[in-house]
Amino acid sequence: MHSPEHCFTQFTADISGYDLPTQFTFPFYYTPHPLCVLAAEQLQQHLMTQTDFEHEFGLSDEQNGRGKMFGVLLVQSPLGQLGFFSAFSGKIADQNLLPGFVPPVFDMLTEESFFRRETDAINAVNAQYKAFAANPEIAQLKADIKADRAAYLQAEQAHRQVMIENRAERKQQRKQGEQNLSTEELKTLLDDLAKQSVAEKNVLKYLKQTWDEKLAIKEVRLTTLEQKLAALKEQRKDLSNSLQHKLHKQYRFLDALGAGRDLVDIFAHTTNPVPPAGSGECAAPKLLHYAYKHGFIPLALAEFWWGASPKSEVRQHKKFYPSCNSKCQPILGHMMQGLNVELNPLEENWAEDKELDILYQDDAMVIVNKPSGLLSVPGKTIKDSAYTRLQTMFPDVEGPFVIHRLDMATSGILVFALTKRANKSLQKQFISRGVQKRYMAMLEGELTEPEGEITLPMRGDPEDRPRQLVCFEHGKHAETYWQLIEVKDGRSKVYMYPKTGRTHQLRVHSAHHMGLNMPMVGDGLYGEKANRLHLHAEMLELDHPYSKERMRFLAECEF
Repeated sequence: MHSPEHCFTQFTADISGYDLPTQFTFPFYYTPHPLCVLAAEQLQQHLMTQTDFEHEFGLSDEQNGRGKMFGVLLVQSPLGQLGFFSAFSGKIADQNLLPGFVPPVFDMLTEESFFRRETDAINAVNAQYKAFAANPEIAQLKADIKADRAAYLQAEQAHRQVMIENRAERKQQRKQGEQNLSTEELKTLLDDLAKQSVAEKNVLKYLKQTWDEKLAIKEVRLTTLEQKLAALKEQRKDLSNSLQHKLHKQYRFLDALGAGRDLVDIFAHTTNPVPPAGSGECAAPKLLHYAYKHGFIPLALAEFWWGASPKSEVRQHKKFYPSCNSKCQPILGHMMQGLNVELNPLEENWAEDKELDILYQDDAMVIVNKPSGLLSVPGKTIKDSAYTRLQTMFPDVEGPFVIHRLDMATSGILVFALTKRANKSLQKQFISRGVQKRYMAMLEGELTEPEGEITLPMRGDPEDRPRQLVCFEHGKHAETYWQLIEVKDGRSKVYMYPKTGRTHQLRVHSAHHMGLNMPMVGDGLYGEKANRLHLHAEMLELDHPYSKERMRFLAECEF
C-alpha cells in the first residue's frame, strides 16, 4: 500500500505545456510552482471523493471540524516519469498510514512498536498518580492542618491579650505597692507578680508545644503522602523523557546526498535542543525522506490547508502556506543539503535600488516614506535600513533616534528624531497614543460592509516565529478600525486605523477567520506571496516636538 508505485501519482491533466522548476522550492517563503498547484488541485479533488477514511475537516456543518495541512512534492521517478507524492501532517482519523499518501518516517502506531509498550507503562504510572492524587486523606489532612493552624493562632492571640491585660494589672499593683507597702511586703508582692508573669509565658510556651505536636503528626503524614505523589510524578516524567528521546532517535532523515541524521542530532545545536512535540510529522519532511529513500528526484514542494480554520493560527481552506520554523526549519535545513534550492528571499536586500524619500525635515525630526522591502532598522543579515541610511545622511546630529518601526514588507511613513529632546517628546506621544496613523491595504476578497472594528487579542507564536496568533487566554488586547475605499476585481481596498500597536496586527486582523477573513495581497506570512505586501502607512499625525503644533503627513500609496 505504501510502496512507491502506490504513492507515486501521475497527473491526470495534460502537463506538456508546463516548464519544470529550475531550482527546488525554498519552503519557508515561496510562490507555489504551477505544477505543484496542479498537483494540489488533483489531491484536493481526491480528498473530496475518497472513501478510504472519515475525518471531520469542518467543510460543511460538521461538529468539531479539524482542518489539516497537506503537502505535495513534485518528483521525477527513477525511470524519468513526472508525478508527485502526497502527505499530511500528523495523523488523520487517528491513523498515520493511508492509501495514496507517503508513510511517516517512523510509524509509532505499529503493534510491535516500543512506543505502544512504553506509552502503556507511562499511562499505568499516570493512572497511579491520578488515583493517589485523588486520595481523600490528602485533602482531609490539608484541611485539618489549615484548621488547626487557624485554631492555634486564635488561641495564641487570645492568650497574648490576657497577658497584655494582666501585665497592665501587675504594673498597677507594683505602683500601688511601692506607695503603700513596707519593704518586706513589697518584696513578697514583686516575687508573686514575677511568678505570675513566668507562669503566663509558660502557658504560651506549652500552648505552642501542644499545637506543634498535634500538627506535627498530621504534617508528617501529609509529607509522606506528598513525597509518594511527587515520586510518581517524577517517575512519569522520567519515563516520558526516556520515551521521547528514544522516539526522536528513531526519526532519521535522509538528505539529497544520502546522509542520515536523527532528530536528537539535528536539534542538538539549535537554540532549543529538545525537538518540539510533533517534530518530523509534518508533510514536508515526510515527502522529502520518502523521495530520497526510493530514488526519486525532488523538484518542487507546496503545502496547503484543507478544512476549517484553527482557532488561533491564520489558516484558510485551500490556501498555500510555508513550512513552520520551529519544527521544520532544522529538519529541512539538513534534508535540503545536496539540492539546488532557491535562495532565501528574506536574506536578499529587496530595496537595495530603492530611494528613501524624505517627506519633511527640520532640526528636531525627519519624516521619511520607506519603500516596501527596506528594513526600518538593521537586521541579522541585512544591514541596509532606513535607520542606517539616515545615519549617513545626518552624520552631525545627536540621533537619529528610532521612534517606531514598520515591517520590512510594509511601505510608508516613518518618523525619526534628530535630537534627544525631540526623541523624548515623540516617544511620549507614541506611548500615550497621541499619534494618529492610517494605513492603506489591499485585501484578497470582496468586503460587503462599509466599515467595522476588529478586536482580536494577539501574542507571538512560540513554535513558528515571527508569526503571531490570536489568543483569548494569553493574548494582549489588539483593536483595529477599518473603512472600505473600493471593491474592484475581487479585491477590497481599505483604510485601517490601528488603535493598538501589536506586531503584525493589521495583517492578522485581516487574514484571521474571526477578523476580515481576507489576507492582504502579497502577504507571505498570512496569505500568499506576491511582488510585494499591499500594506502602506499612508498618513500620520503628531505634535511637533518643539512647537507642539499639530502636523499631518501624507505619503502616496505604491499600489
